[in-house]
Amino acid sequence: MNKLARRASLYRMIWRWHFYAGLFVVPMILILSLTGAAYLFKPQVERWEERAWQGLATENAVTPEQQYRAVLSAYPGAKFHSYRVPNSPGDAAMIHVGLPGSGRQMLDVFVSPQGRVVGSLSPDQRIMEVVKDIHGQLLMGKRGSLLVELAASWAIVMVLTGLYLWWPRGRGISGVLWPRFSQGQRTAWRDMHAVTGFWVSGLALVLLLTGLPWAEVWGSSFKAVRAEMGWVKGAQDWTIGGETPVSPDHAEHDHAAMMGTSPAMPEVNDNQIVTEATASLSQMVMLAKQENLAFPVLVTPPGAPGRFGKKGADCWTIRSDSQDRTLRTTITYDAKTGQELTRETFADDHIIDRVVGYGVSWHEGQLFGWINQLIGVISALMLITLSITGFVMWRRRKPPGQLGAPPVAKSPTTLKGVAALVFLLAAFLPLLAASLLVMWLVEFLIIRRMANVARWLGMPSDKPHSEDI
Repeated sequence: MNKLARRASLYRMIWRWHFYAGLFVVPMILILSLTGAAYLFKPQVERWEERAWQGLATENAVTPEQQYRAVLSAYPGAKFHSYRVPNSPGDAAMIHVGLPGSGRQMLDVFVSPQGRVVGSLSPDQRIMEVVKDIHGQLLMGKRGSLLVELAASWAIVMVLTGLYLWWPRGRGISGVLWPRFSQGQRTAWRDMHAVTGFWVSGLALVLLLTGLPWAEVWGSSFKAVRAEMGWVKGAQDWTIGGETPVSPDHAEHDHAAMMGTSPAMPEVNDNQIVTEATASLSQMVMLAKQENLAFPVLVTPPGAPGRFGKKGADCWTIRSDSQDRTLRTTITYDAKTGQELTRETFADDHIIDRVVGYGVSWHEGQLFGWINQLIGVISALMLITLSITGFVMWRRRKPPGQLGAPPVAKSPTTLKGVAALVFLLAAFLPLLAASLLVMWLVEFLIIRRMANVARWLGMPSDKPHSEDI
């Protein structure tokens, strides 16, 4: 086979991979792009969501302890988990509690400066929490997380193969860097797809790669590698498969642990958490304000479920929970003396965690303010455009009675050339490897024995059409 024929065969193979990757990924890309773009504005949306409890009168303000007791009076038997320091003097304090009962429902209770309970929100039903659950788990728990990870893995394949198909190969920059609208609809649709894909490819790969540490399989594998290589220093600051990993010596803010599902959670008399500590809640809130940490700032009492400092349960914790991980700081104080015990900043994390932290902050649009959000929105719009143009191109060229997949490449040389790249991608993306194995088994054990199905998919068949049962 001459060089030109091998190149054409390779092009058809890459095109086929791109086609099947897109067929699976496009619906997921639309969902992830829309929810991802919305989640970029989490601080603004949550500020709007709490608008009724902002700008309140500050006269006759009471202490944080009195605010805390007002919550206990309104919700008898509630378990105190954290106190969020108001962002502005007139804002209500948000006190995070667990309600009594077998379900241990969590509640964010808002208390005015005068100590009146003015409202409440269920953390799991807040707008951005629902958006996050759709984005990361499709509202399906771990199964949804696995689907999202599988889609992200194939999206990487789609981007890489798309770049190969876009490659100019001696053409001018027209139709490469900008679309040609004057050469008919077919060329216009093709150029809109290819050019948009080129401009968004780098941003898309960054978003996909920075999302992998959150994924169920990839994130768990990455966590195991970090532990094996000794790259762990402090608590992991991101979730895996929608659940926060909890280490024995430093647990994260974890709803599951707060609700009593963590085996390490101690039994605590909630009425004694604040009143018996020598260092008071008011003192901790005052210290938190003096630190000028990035909002939101949480003050967590000694012994609160799901939150332990390195000294165990006998300490207060002040923590900035900013979405910009580079601004996060965690400080612990002795519950009896009020003396500072530990202070952890982003700079104290292991270099690997700092790299992931930068990626997570970029992914959530909080690394450098509104510019990061704008880039995120533009990326989402371009991915949506890519999905729509790809669908239109497929429908326009799809022959009747067939899926419209590109023809199979038959060159053994081409197959060997692609094998190395496939192996590398599969080694890096476990779910991609698993899905490739399943696809191979289905094709060779089932589809090849069904001539009509094989013809519809554009695959070779072991039986002639007439023998298909």
